[in-house]
Amino acid sequence: MRVVTLLPSATEIVYALGVEPVGVSHECDYPPAAREKPSVNRSRVDPTASSGEINEQVAAAEEGDGVYAIDRETLAALDPDLVVTQGVCDVCAVDHVLVAEAVEDLGLDAEVLTLDVHSLDDLFESVHRVGAAVGRDDRAAELVAALRDRVAAVETTAARAETTPRVAVLDWLDPVMVAGHWVPEMVEMAGGTYGMEESGAHSRPREWADIREYDPEVLVAAPCGFDVAQTRENLADLTGRPGFDDLTAVREGRAHVMDGHHYVNRSGPRLVDTLEFLAALVHPDLFETPPRDAVVELGTVRA
Repeated sequence: MRVVTLLPSATEIVYALGVEPVGVSHECDYPPAAREKPSVNRSRVDPTASSGEINEQVAAAEEGDGVYAIDRETLAALDPDLVVTQGVCDVCAVDHVLVAEAVEDLGLDAEVLTLDVHSLDDLFESVHRVGAAVGRDDRAAELVAALRDRVAAVETTAARAETTPRVAVLDWLDPVMVAGHWVPEMVEMAGGTYGMEESGAHSRPREWADIREYDPEVLVAAPCGFDVAQTRENLADLTGRPGFDDLTAVREGRAHVMDGHHYVNRSGPRLVDTLEFLAALVHPDLFETPPRDAVVELGTVRA
């Protein structure tokens, strides 16, 4: 089967099921073999710009032709049987409506499978749906079972904790945005309290004064699309805000930078890695320290 995946999480799911896509999105970089595949879309936003500049570029693109464009010539040449896209966020990846229009206009005999993940259960359901679409139902069931076992292990260990610290995860820095979707439930699974957003809700901008009033005991900066290095380059957008150093998380050395690009904001199998990393930040006495390429203490980054 010839499969095209138009978002990184779908690419990871397909590879995990033992299927190699013929085409991917411009952001697909894991596993490393995905980087060698033809890109079927491009972004009208410069991903290397600052967080504030990217925010402005996204706003301008949304008023124009959209954040993403599909390379129809490449899509037609690949002649896929299945195109996997998403309906979660038209800023994060190409929207399913554009994909469906392109497939129809090109006269392709391809199924368009739209993933819409807002929770871990949604992720597991998506794995089953992709598995059914590519004829790997058994492999999908095995993968989901393994992921659920890891989630259960985190919850069992976190239940031993005597505290539930206030946690804030930020998935943008300028403006400040509090992470929604799967993040609130994962923080709670990890033994924390997530008081600034509801599980399943979209991420949204918040006033800095709201963050200060909430005063998180654990703070995680994980901008969407930014790895640790790029977050470091934009960290002043957060640390330069009034009262930042007075936050409990900062004063107690419990403010961290996490790789948002590969983990927090990518709704593929590695969301369970993210859960394990969050658990280690919420209850470091109960969980193993995350790898430094994924999570670093913010004070170390600022030094």
